[in-house]
Amino acid sequence: MKTLKDLREEIDNIDSQILELLNKRAVCVIKVGEIKKKEGSPVWVNSREEQIYARLKEENQGPFPQHSLRNVFREIMSASLCLEEEVRVAFLGPVGTFSNLAAVKRFGQSAKLIPVRNIGEIFQGVEKGHVHYGIVPVENSLEGAVNQSLDMFMDSDVIIMGEVYVEIAENLLNKTGRKEDIKKIYSHPSPLGQCSKWLAKNFPDTELIPCESTALAAEMAQNDETVAAIGSELAEAVYNLKVIERHIEDGAGNFTRFVVIGKNHQEATGNDKTSLMFSVHHKSGALYDVLEIFKRGSINMTTLESRPSKQKPWEYLFYTDIDGHKDSPEIKKVLDEFIEKTPIAKVLGSYPKGEF
Repeated sequence: MKTLKDLREEIDNIDSQILELLNKRAVCVIKVGEIKKKEGSPVWVNSREEQIYARLKEENQGPFPQHSLRNVFREIMSASLCLEEEVRVAFLGPVGTFSNLAAVKRFGQSAKLIPVRNIGEIFQGVEKGHVHYGIVPVENSLEGAVNQSLDMFMDSDVIIMGEVYVEIAENLLNKTGRKEDIKKIYSHPSPLGQCSKWLAKNFPDTELIPCESTALAAEMAQNDETVAAIGSELAEAVYNLKVIERHIEDGAGNFTRFVVIGKNHQEATGNDKTSLMFSVHHKSGALYDVLEIFKRGSINMTTLESRPSKQKPWEYLFYTDIDGHKDSPEIKKVLDEFIEKTPIAKVLGSYPKGEF
């Protein structure tokens, strides 16, 4: 029977082999990067990464846990991409927001994650080439659509390249850890809405003040003992705050869906989603006629949101997600008819589905 010392020496040897293989992989990555530069290909290809994750998941026979496999290889690929080129990603700052968590979950710790002041700046940064990609929230499982993000797609030429889901665990934080010190509570409008019942019960007379981000709220709480913030555990650590109450969200299973925006179309993986924006003619049954196209094509629609067009009163644009990739024959056939029958039709992107 092997002793503890023997097993540790075996682990050390395996670690050395892993390191050697990582460096061999890095040499291949550098060569791939050189070819990409010559061809003008994008650095990050989400569809390629998802194919790698799917293959490794299928090959993994255990006992290494499946849920950890993605985390390990995400960091390997994050570090590898930086050998090709520094990957710049904008997110809704400051540091410590759930957008920050989403960026790390999608791109790993080695990417250059850049906090910006608002969602509009994320779109502008991608459009002008200041960053390669952006992470923006589009919907929450409790609160519904993030309207500011959906509105930005109306006039922007960016493409949705991927999606990532982040579980939203809301915490009430302040500088002292004492509930009685709180005179005002700050947070982004979405967390304020997601925690509205808990806040009404526990702080019925306290002023609730919306601000641009959960991290900005945490920063304000850091500088004022009378201010509390609703935010993540990351904000707790970054801003040296104390938790008054954890998990104050009104419902379980609170997730926010973020999308990755960029300029490059993604190839089909077999497990894809396509996002669309469209308008309909101002006549009876117009929306029904458009939705029937998807029904006849047996295409599953997973999201449907309406937004004011901001061009004429009472005219609306619709945002929808459907299962499948725009280049697949069955989706292409449906989209051809869909585009023909809608005054405005815009394919925002086809991309691999994210994992919960």
